[in-house]
Amino acid sequence: MGKRVAVVLAGCGVYDGSEIHESSAVLVHLSREGAQAEVFAPNVDQMHVVDHVKGQPTQEKRNVLVESARIARGNIKDLTKLDVKGLDALIIPGGFGVAKNLSTWATQGKNCTVTKEVEDVLKAFHAAKKPIGLCCISPVLAAKIFPGCELTVGHDTECEKWPYAKTAETVKELGCKHINKHVTEVHVDVKNKLVTTSAFMCNAPIHEIYDGIGKMVKEVIRLA
Repeated sequence: MGKRVAVVLAGCGVYDGSEIHESSAVLVHLSREGAQAEVFAPNVDQMHVVDHVKGQPTQEKRNVLVESARIARGNIKDLTKLDVKGLDALIIPGGFGVAKNLSTWATQGKNCTVTKEVEDVLKAFHAAKKPIGLCCISPVLAAKIFPGCELTVGHDTECEKWPYAKTAETVKELGCKHINKHVTEVHVDVKNKLVTTSAFMCNAPIHEIYDGIGKMVKEVIRLA
């Protein structure tokens, strides 16, 4: 039997939801590993809706579960229905929705709160010693919930290639160990069964991001 992996989404679109290419890469690589993805999202309003042409917020209102269903091809459940007992692992792709809809990181940084449903799910998998895969900005959820954990969001020195490197410093301020890794690499925190990779935290070709996520998925399945 293939592993059953919960994939938690945060909407649909890089600036206000889950990053679509990262989410798709997770689903493709899970399929390649013979795993069954079970997709979930919180049934809440998005923090806001961004016009992805202009990069500006609009007056529109959208629901995280409804928007996430676009990526899941309609095969999605409310996050409140997630039961860790029937699942082998958890993966959360990145995108600004993680920092806006699954937490308040976008507005409060290290002083953020993680949405209760999301925090409960992460703690349930951690307590059950089941692996958690996080990419792009989503490792900050672990930094907030599991003090002292090890993770990567890429590099800690800001440059054209690493435009979001200050996130690594904030993670360190939360008492976590940040490990610098290239976009095609992952870091495995063996103690916490936490697998992280930088994805679009790096200004890299899309195939390199896809490859890094593939390694993350492979490690998660290996640990499951």
